[in-house]
Amino acid sequence: FMIKPEEAAMLLEAKGVKPTANRILVYQALHSQTMPMTLKDLETKMLNMDKSSIFRTLTLFIEYDVVHTFEDGRGIVNYELCGEKGKCHHHDNHIHFYCKSCKRSFCLDGIKVPHFDLPEGFVSITTSFVIKGVCPQCSKKKRNQ
Repeated sequence: FMIKPEEAAMLLEAKGVKPTANRILVYQALHSQTMPMTLKDLETKMLNMDKSSIFRTLTLFIEYDVVHTFEDGRGIVNYELCGEKGKCHHHDNHIHFYCKSCKRSFCLDGIKVPHFDLPEGFVSITTSFVIKGVCPQCSKKKRNQ
C-alpha cells in the first residue's frame, strides 16, 4: 500500500530529514515494496524523477539512517527502509536472501544477524549477511516443470 505523503513527511522529520517533495516520493516508493530495492528498481518505478535526484536522496537517507543498505552478492546495493522510528539503534539487523534464479532479494526479518565478539581494537559499525540460493517461488516452478 502507498503511505500518505503527510505520514512519510512525519517519519522523515523524526529521522532529522527535511521532507522535500522528492524525498517523500522516494520514501513512498521504498515503503510500497515488500522487498529491498536496487537503484535500478527505483529508477524504473520512478520514471518521473531523474536518476541523480534518486541517488542523492538515497545518499542522504543512508546518512540519516532512513534506509539501510546491503550488497546482494552481485556487487549491487539494495535499499530498505529502517524499521525504527526516529534515531536508529540498528536493532533491526536481519539476514537477507538473494535468489539466483529470479535475481530478487528478500528480508528474512525473523532471522537476526548473530552477535560476534571481535578481537580487541576492532569496532563493528554494520554487519551484513546474504544467503544465496533459490526462493520458494522459483523452487516450486522448477519442481513443476
